[in-house]
Amino acid sequence: MWIPTEHEKYGVVLANFRGTVQHGLPLEIGETVQILEKCEGWYRGFVLKNPNVKGIFPCSYIHLKHAHIKNKGQFETVIPMEESVITEMTVTLRDWGTMWKQLYVKNEGELFHRLWHVMTEILELRRQVLVGHLTNDRMTDIKQHIIARLDWGNEQLGLDLVPRRDFSMVDPDEISVTELYRLMERRHRKREFPLQANMHHLFLQINSLLNCNLAEELHVFFFIYDSREMRPISERFFVRLNKQGVPKSPEKTEKQCTLFVDLGSSDLRKDVYVVAHIFRIGRMVAGEKKSVSNTQYRRPFGCTVISVSDLLTADCKDDHLLKVYSCNTESEWYQIHDNIIRKVSSRYSQIGSSTGLAVSLQLLHGNLEQIQKDYMRLFTRNVSITRRLGFSDIIMPGEVRNDLYVTLERGEFEKGGKSVARNVEVTVYLLGGDGQVLKGLVCSGSGELGADEFHSFVLYHSNSPRWSEQIKLTVPPELFRVTHLRFEFRHCSTKEKGEKKLFGYSFVPLMQEDGRTLPDGTHELIVHKCEETANLQDCSRYLKLPFSKASLQPGNNQTMKNSKESFWILSLLCSTKLTQNGDMLDLLKWRTHPERIMDSLTKLKDIDGSEIVKFLQDTLDTLFAVLDDSPQRYGLKVFDCLVHVINLLQDSKFQHFKPVMDNYIENHFAGALSYRDLIRVLKWYVDRIIDAEHQEQIQQVLKAAEYLFKYIVQSRMLYAAATAAQAEEEFRCSVHELFKSIHLFLSHQSKGISPVTHTQAVFLRSFPTVCCELLKVFNVREVANLARDTLSSLPANTHTECPLQAVKLQCMAKTVESPLYTNAESRCVLLPVVLHLLRTYLQEQKELVLCANILTSMLSLVHKDPNTDCVVSEEVNVIMDSLSGVLLRTILEVTNRPQPAATSLRLQYQDVTGEFVACLLTLLRQLSDKDYQQLLSRFPSKDELANFLLQLFTVFRILIRPDMFPKDWTVMRLVTNNVIITTVLYLSDTLRNNFLNEKFDFKVWESYFYLSIIFIIQPCLQLEMFPPSKRKKVLEKYGDMRVMIGCEIFSMWQNLGDYKVNLIPSLIGPFLEVTLVPQPDLRNVLIPVFHDMMDSEERRSGNFKQVEAKLIDKLESLMSEGKGDETYKELFNNIIPLFGPYPSLLKKIERETWRESGVSHIATVTRLMERLLDYRDCMKIGEVDGKKIGCTVNLLNFYKTELNKEEMYIRYIHKLYELHLKAQNFTEAAYTLLLYDELLEWTERPLREFLTYPMQSEWQRKECLHLTIIHNFDRGKCWENCIILCRELANQYETYYDYRNLSKMRLMEASLYDKIMNQQRLEPEFFRIGFYGKKFPFFLRNKEFVCRGNDYERLEAFQQRMLSEFPHAIAMQHANQPDQTILQAEAQYLQIYAVSPVPDNQDVLQRDGVPNNIKSFYKVNHIWRFRYDRPFHKGTKDKENEFKSLWVERTTLSLAQSLPGISRWFEVEKRELVEMSPLENASEVIENKTLQLRTLIAQCQMRQMQNINPLTMCLNGVIDAAVNGGLARYQEAFFAKDYISSHPEDGDKITRLRELMFEQAHILEYGLAVHEKFVPQDMRPLHKKLVDQFHVMRSSLGIQSQEFPAYVRVSPLHFANGSPRTCRTPVPNAISPEGGRIVARRSPLSYPAVNRYSSSSLSSQASNDVSNITGQSESSDEVFNMQPSPSTSSLSSNHSGSHNVTSSAPSSNRDSLPSSSPLPSDKHKHSRENACLSPRDRLCSGMFPSPLDPTQRMMPFQIDTSLPRPEANLPSTETGKNIRSLSPMPTARSPQKTTAPPLTPSPTDCLPVGSLASHSPARSGSYSSGISSLSRCSVSETCGIELPPAEPPLPPATPLDNPVRRGSKTPPPYSVYERNNPRRATPLPHSLSVPPSADNPNLPTKPQLSRTQRIHSEPRHRLTPRKVSQL
Repeated sequence: MWIPTEHEKYGVVLANFRGTVQHGLPLEIGETVQILEKCEGWYRGFVLKNPNVKGIFPCSYIHLKHAHIKNKGQFETVIPMEESVITEMTVTLRDWGTMWKQLYVKNEGELFHRLWHVMTEILELRRQVLVGHLTNDRMTDIKQHIIARLDWGNEQLGLDLVPRRDFSMVDPDEISVTELYRLMERRHRKREFPLQANMHHLFLQINSLLNCNLAEELHVFFFIYDSREMRPISERFFVRLNKQGVPKSPEKTEKQCTLFVDLGSSDLRKDVYVVAHIFRIGRMVAGEKKSVSNTQYRRPFGCTVISVSDLLTADCKDDHLLKVYSCNTESEWYQIHDNIIRKVSSRYSQIGSSTGLAVSLQLLHGNLEQIQKDYMRLFTRNVSITRRLGFSDIIMPGEVRNDLYVTLERGEFEKGGKSVARNVEVTVYLLGGDGQVLKGLVCSGSGELGADEFHSFVLYHSNSPRWSEQIKLTVPPELFRVTHLRFEFRHCSTKEKGEKKLFGYSFVPLMQEDGRTLPDGTHELIVHKCEETANLQDCSRYLKLPFSKASLQPGNNQTMKNSKESFWILSLLCSTKLTQNGDMLDLLKWRTHPERIMDSLTKLKDIDGSEIVKFLQDTLDTLFAVLDDSPQRYGLKVFDCLVHVINLLQDSKFQHFKPVMDNYIENHFAGALSYRDLIRVLKWYVDRIIDAEHQEQIQQVLKAAEYLFKYIVQSRMLYAAATAAQAEEEFRCSVHELFKSIHLFLSHQSKGISPVTHTQAVFLRSFPTVCCELLKVFNVREVANLARDTLSSLPANTHTECPLQAVKLQCMAKTVESPLYTNAESRCVLLPVVLHLLRTYLQEQKELVLCANILTSMLSLVHKDPNTDCVVSEEVNVIMDSLSGVLLRTILEVTNRPQPAATSLRLQYQDVTGEFVACLLTLLRQLSDKDYQQLLSRFPSKDELANFLLQLFTVFRILIRPDMFPKDWTVMRLVTNNVIITTVLYLSDTLRNNFLNEKFDFKVWESYFYLSIIFIIQPCLQLEMFPPSKRKKVLEKYGDMRVMIGCEIFSMWQNLGDYKVNLIPSLIGPFLEVTLVPQPDLRNVLIPVFHDMMDSEERRSGNFKQVEAKLIDKLESLMSEGKGDETYKELFNNIIPLFGPYPSLLKKIERETWRESGVSHIATVTRLMERLLDYRDCMKIGEVDGKKIGCTVNLLNFYKTELNKEEMYIRYIHKLYELHLKAQNFTEAAYTLLLYDELLEWTERPLREFLTYPMQSEWQRKECLHLTIIHNFDRGKCWENCIILCRELANQYETYYDYRNLSKMRLMEASLYDKIMNQQRLEPEFFRIGFYGKKFPFFLRNKEFVCRGNDYERLEAFQQRMLSEFPHAIAMQHANQPDQTILQAEAQYLQIYAVSPVPDNQDVLQRDGVPNNIKSFYKVNHIWRFRYDRPFHKGTKDKENEFKSLWVERTTLSLAQSLPGISRWFEVEKRELVEMSPLENASEVIENKTLQLRTLIAQCQMRQMQNINPLTMCLNGVIDAAVNGGLARYQEAFFAKDYISSHPEDGDKITRLRELMFEQAHILEYGLAVHEKFVPQDMRPLHKKLVDQFHVMRSSLGIQSQEFPAYVRVSPLHFANGSPRTCRTPVPNAISPEGGRIVARRSPLSYPAVNRYSSSSLSSQASNDVSNITGQSESSDEVFNMQPSPSTSSLSSNHSGSHNVTSSAPSSNRDSLPSSSPLPSDKHKHSRENACLSPRDRLCSGMFPSPLDPTQRMMPFQIDTSLPRPEANLPSTETGKNIRSLSPMPTARSPQKTTAPPLTPSPTDCLPVGSLASHSPARSGSYSSGISSLSRCSVSETCGIELPPAEPPLPPATPLDNPVRRGSKTPPPYSVYERNNPRRATPLPHSLSVPPSADNPNLPTKPQLSRTQRIHSEPRHRLTPRKVSQL
């Protein structure tokens, strides 16, 4: 039976439990569970992180923990009874664990590893805390360490700042908001702006001396040197190095590491250096022979320096290699470091370029104890401490130090009978009173233990040596009186014996006879002669002698003998026990000389403060002893001295001695009668304040008032304790009399700023502490009355600049923070005074920082306490009555001010704002319903109430701002929101009762709804974005406040009734934003509100235009505000179900009479929303430019066509323009900007500043746009478009007679013509791409587009680009239309294949004489239609001859807009599908191959082919059709009797096929003749083989050599008019190898159009056998039937065309199979013979002009040699030849009209040989390259013979529109080219292409005139391009 548990409520999982039993709950180790019931070894409960899932689990798997239970029962909550820091660590580590894994996924390796180390460290610390075996101090340190690590991790991961007090998290409900704010602010400030440390320490570690080959030991001394004052500021650190240059005893770290401590902030500057002196230990002269001397001397070696400022930026230990310098002159060694610092390079030189001292240095900041904790790795082993010389900037009490530093400065010695100067060594001894050497007290530096003696280094041959060597003497204070120093001087001989001979000594006692120690400074000591050490054994003999020249008595003869020799030392005492000051000794020993007491008291002020604080207690005892001894005589003097000592402790250097004085007062002070004298003297000073001329002394007295009252109170308490509280009334009266004097001088009001005013300010600063002291002897109310009277006595009106203003508030602030105000009884007395003062200053907006501090301190005491609830409520009401209005105005005023630039002022500004806000929240939080009613009832009128509510709502809106608090202050934000929602709910009744019906106030209601809406949408309440644990905490504590306020909004909206209509226009947008919040309950509540708004608008206006406009504006504003991150994307996604299939809204609309308009309105907004979603999704960082551009075009079109919002339309035009520029799509950028240009007119209408455009006239802006568009068209090489715009600009300049700019335009236009004729332009490929599946963005989903490829981009490259842009897309492996399964799939499918353009503008392409440079532009520009072919088999497939059933499915795609345009791709608007029969297909293939042969033969004859291999391969592919059987397959398929009989309707087609075959045979014969003429010798065998095989092929066709019809037996190349079947008139032969005749034949334009086959279904993998013969690899573009079934996708093609294809044009490399070749079987898929040219690859050439008329112009042959065009496959040196002008375009001369569709011009026509052939679509297996373009060449274009036209030419074309006039309005179409076209236009100037006529007739033939004939003939009319604004 399951029994509810009583105590077993909470536990931790010990092992994983799978939960495989019935009702089992799976558990993971470490999870915490709450236990509900128990039954026979099993628990029932849930995991705390997922309380909704309950189950059972074994008891043995759970470790029980003590817990506290709240709300026991069904909804009980378990709180673990453990240290709060433990709980926080557990929760935090769980949150970190999830985020830590995400760091690894995001590749943030550095933070990943750092966080891992911190988590490991926290777990170890948690274990130590849980064990519990720690001392309190250690526990505190560990907790502090844990908190620091938790805060660091939270900050790094962007988590919330946790408010803490004493290492524990604070519950916001248990403290006031002001206190919470202060905790948050203090922790935030500490983290953002850590306190600047006053103390600094330098860590130094010596590693080695590199590259030093001395082979001698070294001594290195480090010290810190101040070059400004030219003195060391630290002791020396001593390190011994062995002969290898590394430290001795490396295991003893204290001998190689040190910490220079107690550096002040003033020491961290550029002129403070770390100096190292290096001494060698060896012979006198380095390199001496060993036989000279074996004695070891300390000799100078080198010096190195480094500036301390170089270490300031290093955060960790930094390694340095310091250069070592030696002294050029040894006598200047003492100042070598100065010379190096000052760079006096003549006095030192570097020791070896590679010699260096390797050290590690690091600056540490802060307290030394804290540093040892924070940098434990540096202090794991011993580190020697190197102290500062003298005391630090801050002297700490309890510091014990007794160090005497002696520096051996210099000496002056005689030669002593020597011929050379001496080598002097000084030995230092410290001797006691008995003459014995004191052991271990002489220290040469830190890092070494003290020694018995010290030996100086030796300077070679110097009688005036300067050492500047410092030693430290650590003498105990009790030994100072009897101790002296002795300096022995020895000459160090360099002879063989190397003896050290004593020649003199000096000495100095450490303490003088009067008890003073040796004074600091330089001492010149007398050098006494002595040559025997035995003479120094008895120190009493020489101690009687004078030791310094300053102590000499006149007439001392002995001293006169030694006057020439002297020794100088420098002494410095750092002692906390001994003094060198005689005046201090006189004061302390005043009883010895009572007559000098007055003099000693006077001199006390002149004694150094460090001497006074050393003997602080003794000094104070002396002063009070003198006061007790003679109060009348010395009272005033002692009082002044006491004031001096007290004020001395105010100095920052000695402020830490205040606790010493406090301790003295409490424990050692014994002056029980002193209070009377102190009060008497103090009152004497106060009474003379107003009349005194000099206020300095009085101000010093009042400055010390705090401690004076401490002495007075302590003295009174001692007296009361000793006398049983006698004289109590006397004491009380004296204090009251004193305060009366104080009130009198405080009430004095001076004119301006007087000394008295400053004196008043000085007293006010110390007054709060005086009150606190009086609390010890008076009751609380009495002190409160004193304080009230004192504060009230201050003058009310003071001067504006008076310092009393701020001091008054500072005094008030200290009073409020004092214990006097904390007491409720005294607070009632002081509160009115404080509120009056605050109100005065807040009304004047003065001293806001102090006012905020005071108010914060007051309200920190206000929180709900059951015991004092009544008192708190009364106080809150009093404060609200006094300050509510002025507080609101202050917050509004402060938040509206601009933030100051200075960092300190900005922080102060933020603190003031936050503190005022916290004060307001605290007050509102304490108000009950009754308090609210009382507060609102005080407003006498509705206007005042409305004003208060408006101010309050405005302040609330400010509090909700994201920048109100730092982003990680979630706790503070939630508390703020809780107070706001509570207040709003209280005020709702007030609005309903006071501002409805006839009292309706629009402003109040609008402000209320705006506040509520902003409250809902604020980021900190979007719980969906919180981690689960955080969301759970918020919901448990506050619930979902959005739903609460949403319900209140609905209730208030329903109460409005008919007044709703007043709020609809302004609230539509805000309510829309609320509906974006992804909270289902909230949306269910607010959708009826939305419906009411729509219904009210319909009833008022009859339409939804205003609603729709507001919604659209709001949606756009949400995007422009930058709300485009992932969070807001999710919010946006919820608008679609809201306006789409959301049942409640649509259900309501369906019942309304305005159903149709409502549904239409929702549909419009939904479509916009879909586009905005796509736009925001695509504009994310990292998205490719193609998606951004496509999405922007989609949105731009929507704004133009459906919404007609011109401003938004123009904005997106410019966004699209910027995207194109970034992607270097210059042509598309120009077309885009043209959209805006066409909205403008040539008028002088002024235009406002907009986007990046300045304020200017419309004419100027249009001119600027024209120039920008021209520039972009020029960069995109669309020069034809530039010309039109140049002409329009030129017309405008001409109208204004602006001839200067007109000239520039004409020059520009001319340069554009030159560029057209001279520069190369690449013809892009076009690709059809389909996007299928629901995972694509809306603007792509289930749509197909045609894309204009980039330069040199072929199918494979385009496929890879698309797949990289859509990495999750799946490549479709066929070209068939997808079915519904794919269209509705939750995936992405891409279908890509190449298509060929179908130009509409055929007149330019068909016109004779137009250079190919011009025609190439119209082939690939202004293209609406594209097509591709897909072969398939219909019926039974004949394996022997597959051509019988091979059909071609030709698909034509029509676009919505032409390419190029404002995008590189446009959607397909219409598909047309036509099937071509096998017979038609065969005719077209043969004709294409024939035309290809024509081109190659013509190029060969013109010497344009520097390599004959292309012609060779083409002939070989047609003649030697070994695999597919050549033309015989067509004969078998279509000339068989069975076929003819079964297809009688194909008779004409069969006849045409036969004629084409005959024609091809003759062209082959002619081609062989040309080939024979040019074939090289090594290719002759191949040529012979081709001739033999041709005869075989001709015989197979049944043709004999003389059996060609007459029209065929002539030259196959030139037919002037018509085809061989329509023209039988023989013409003289123009071109043949041996001379022949030319006959005319029908234009191939009358034949069916050419094919372009789909690359997706016909990926070619063919190779050509000819490459084995010629050494060249043939292109992979084979005939469309190379593979019989469309099974291979374009995306899966793995075949690339050869880069070595030899061709005269890109089209010719792709064709090697004779057009008569049948389809191969499956096993012959790689045959070279299945070749067929596509319209993308045809390159036609005109033939030679007729020699009969040498004056004729050869228009088809515009050979351009201006630019070199390398031919990849033609081995020739003439690489500069350009053949791209060979025009393949058909002529319009043919008299025969055709109904066939116009042929597709090849985008690769007119390109240089080999430049694009190897990059053609054939590389990816495209069958689109398999059709020749020669079918478009007519005889008139390929022949120079002039023939009479068959029909008269058409009249000249006339412009359709009048010239543009200035001021004419330009409609904003999308294209200039299609203005008269019924389909939607693209942004192209109309004049950039000539629109075709309605019936599209053939143009008349163009007669070839000579220059003379042309002059007299009627000039040819040039079609005038229409202007931009007219098309």
